[in-house]
Amino acid sequence: MRSEKTHLVNYIGGLLKDSDFVYFISYKGLNVAEFSDFRNKLAASDAECHVLKNRMIEKAAELFEVKALSEFELKDSTALISGSGDPGIIAKIITEFGNKNDAVAPKGGYFEGAALSVADVNEIASLPSKEVLQSQLLGVLQAPARDFVCLLNAKAATILNVLNAYKDKLDN
Repeated sequence: MRSEKTHLVNYIGGLLKDSDFVYFISYKGLNVAEFSDFRNKLAASDAECHVLKNRMIEKAAELFEVKALSEFELKDSTALISGSGDPGIIAKIITEFGNKNDAVAPKGGYFEGAALSVADVNEIASLPSKEVLQSQLLGVLQAPARDFVCLLNAKAATILNVLNAYKDKLDN
């Protein structure tokens, strides 16, 4: 392999290994202005978009032992989107841009050591943001303690109401 290709394969391997998530999309039919707009939206959310040859992606996955990507069969034009942080935001950008422009469509992805299908990418896009999910989980975790405190408070309030009623009866 020539040194340029070796350097490119190493770069792609680094993207696959060091990124929190990787999405593969097709972009055939986008003009330069639309593709630049798409890249700018991704960059605003700390993600990078690279147009790469399918064979280079496959070779990098093979050399860097990213076994989950061995089941992918990349065809036609492929762009690799990588980044760190919340993968849901990027999946939403991909699907929203794809809804406006038929040229952009997810092909799959790679997240936490597992391959993602097109359906998985669309499912991630439909989820609420990470912060919303964390707050929902916190609410679920706090609910038993909150209910227990309310129950104890209700019993104490009932006893207090009975004592106040008895006091009022004695005062009359």
